[in-house]
Amino acid sequence: MFPIRDHNPSNGVPYVTYALIVVNVAVFLSYVGLFNDPRALNMFFHEWAILPARVMSGGGYETLVTSMFLHGGFMHILGNMLFLWIFGDNLEDLMGHWRYLLFYLACGVGAGLVHVAMAPHSMVPTVGASGAIAGVMGGYLLLFPKARIDILFIFIIFFRIFTIPAWVMLAVWFGLQFIGGLGADPMAGGVAYWAHAGGFAIGAILTIPVFLSNGGKGFWARHAGHPPHPEAKYDPSNVPRITRRRRK
Repeated sequence: MFPIRDHNPSNGVPYVTYALIVVNVAVFLSYVGLFNDPRALNMFFHEWAILPARVMSGGGYETLVTSMFLHGGFMHILGNMLFLWIFGDNLEDLMGHWRYLLFYLACGVGAGLVHVAMAPHSMVPTVGASGAIAGVMGGYLLLFPKARIDILFIFIIFFRIFTIPAWVMLAVWFGLQFIGGLGADPMAGGVAYWAHAGGFAIGAILTIPVFLSNGGKGFWARHAGHPPHPEAKYDPSNVPRITRRRRK
C-alpha cells in the first residue's frame, strides 16, 4: 500500500522540488555502476554516507548532507522521489522556493542527527533522502490534514486505488516508523526508522511558523482542513482485478 498522487495541485511551479529530484537521480546515476563491485560501493558509502560512530568522534559532519543525495538501489530512490513529488510541491508553494530548500535540508540534517543519537556506535553506512522527505510529510500533515491522497492497494492479485485523507495515510506511516524503531536494533543495518520518525517530527515543528503565519487554526477553519484551492479531479481510479484464466 503506497501513495501515487494527491488531489492538491500547487499554484506555482515547484522548481526546488523538481531540482531536488533531478539532483538525486543524477547523483545516483553517477555511481550506479559501483553496484557491480560491492567492495568499491562499500568504500564509496563509507566516504560519503553517515557513519554514526565517526560523527560521534567528531568527524564526517559533511555526510549529514551528502548522505541525503545517496541511495542504496533503484527501488530506494524511486520510492523516495515518488513521495517527494507527491508532497513537496505544496510545501514549496506556501513556504517559497528558498525557504523550502532550507527547510528540506534542515529536516535531512536533523533526521541524520536523530539516527546518530539512536545508534552512536554504529559503523553501518546510512544513505537516503528519506529523513528529509519525512520532514516534508510532517509539514504536509500540519498544513493539509484533509487533502485527499490516492493509495494503491495491492494484495496478491487484487489491485485497487483508494482515496483517503492525508492525515490517515501520514499518521499510519509515522506510526509504522515509530513502532519499527522500537523493535529494531539501532546498531544493525536496514531501515533507519528513527531517522524517518525524527525527520517527520522535525518537519512538523519547523512548519509551525508557516502554519501560524497563514492563520493557524483559522487556516484550517477557513478550508475545513482541505487545501485552500480547488482540488484536482481525476477519472475514476479503479484498477481492474486480475483473474486467473481457467485452463480448458
